[in-house]
Amino acid sequence: MTQSPAHDPKTFRVKSYGCQMNVYDGERIGELLGARGMTAAGDGEDADLVVLNTCHIREKAAEKVYSDIGRQRRDDGTTPIIAVAGCVAQAEGGEIARRAPSVGVVVGPQAYHRLPELVARAARGETAVDTDMPAISKFDHLPRRPVQPRPSAFLSIQEGCDKFCTYCVVPYTRGAEISRPFGDIVEEARALVEGGAREITLLGQNVNAWTGDDERGHGQGLDGLIRALDALPGLARIRYMTSHPNDMTQGLIDAHRDVPSLMPYLHLPVQSGSTRILKAMNRSHSRESYLEIIERARVARPDIAISGDFIVGFPGETDQDFEDTLSIVRETRYAAAFSFKYSPRPGTPAAEMDDQIAPEVMDERLQRLQALLAQQSQAFNAASVGRTCAIMLERTGRKPGQLIGKSPWLQSVHLDGTGLAIGDLVEVELVSAGPNSLAGRELRKVAA
Repeated sequence: MTQSPAHDPKTFRVKSYGCQMNVYDGERIGELLGARGMTAAGDGEDADLVVLNTCHIREKAAEKVYSDIGRQRRDDGTTPIIAVAGCVAQAEGGEIARRAPSVGVVVGPQAYHRLPELVARAARGETAVDTDMPAISKFDHLPRRPVQPRPSAFLSIQEGCDKFCTYCVVPYTRGAEISRPFGDIVEEARALVEGGAREITLLGQNVNAWTGDDERGHGQGLDGLIRALDALPGLARIRYMTSHPNDMTQGLIDAHRDVPSLMPYLHLPVQSGSTRILKAMNRSHSRESYLEIIERARVARPDIAISGDFIVGFPGETDQDFEDTLSIVRETRYAAAFSFKYSPRPGTPAAEMDDQIAPEVMDERLQRLQALLAQQSQAFNAASVGRTCAIMLERTGRKPGQLIGKSPWLQSVHLDGTGLAIGDLVEVELVSAGPNSLAGRELRKVAA
């Protein structure tokens, strides 16, 4: 490929893969480039700079990135400056540029605040690689959040992981667990609300591992931070993900009972219903301790919706282990869940374990698990019919005049949007349920 003539790029496009934290990072990268005078390219327009903000969780993630790099070639045979960011960049490092010479920048998730300088080097014809993992200093170098074009915003408060689950690459691509300072989080949240956000989702690889000192020097956990954010004028809703069972404190459970803006939704991955497999995964909880957390959460907030993550086909998983997973699903009664086949990640202990499960066995187990989870999700939606709740309108629907928002339980709800606008909080009656969404009937607008 032939790269475009070297010049300082004026336009950019960011493509983010994977989790909500990557979405947040992609937004901050866009804001960072915008603060340096660049503008986002419009739909269908060529960009001078393309940032591929990658995820390394799924199987063959790196190969998918190389395919996407190849697709950046233009009709005239040139390419933009290509920057590969995120977890694949951290894992692959300079190998990316060696395999794909059209890549000008490789930058890890803890170093993207240096992206403008790296892009400037690439514009001069250099290949710039930065996969340093400093202690979360990037946030000190990012611009103040701009006006929020959407009513719901993500806010990263914690990064990295010290859990070292045997199947997971996050400790190697995101580094050790570290929490952003209390004051910095409150200030960013305030800027988001002043810019138009009414709902904030707090993000972290292990978000409920967050700790910090408040403005009086008192140590706080996630529950204390949530209580502080609840006091921000104009912030109507708070959510958080992804949580680890080991960090699910009683204080955080009690916050679901006590804090009006904290939504009744808990994403708490279990991964397997078999204590034997959980031990092999190096998960710090058992089947019994997980179910005990769910019970305490439901005592504190009886209407709380539970979601989770599952891996089927972990090395050594027997038929009985898988049946234990199906039974924990039946006992927990999930409102939603994500489920995946185990895929070996290079460099993780599980990739070297004996008793790898045959692909056809994993396929069959995944189909059974997903059928049960879909049944539970549909049952949860059906049981919501007749409820009255507030939804926050977030986007237009497929039908003329239709608007779509989220219920407190993170369900999509559509309704006739006549006289309403994106960002409105609307009290509705939930009148019917489908497999993936509900229909609502407006009762009244909720005051700001």
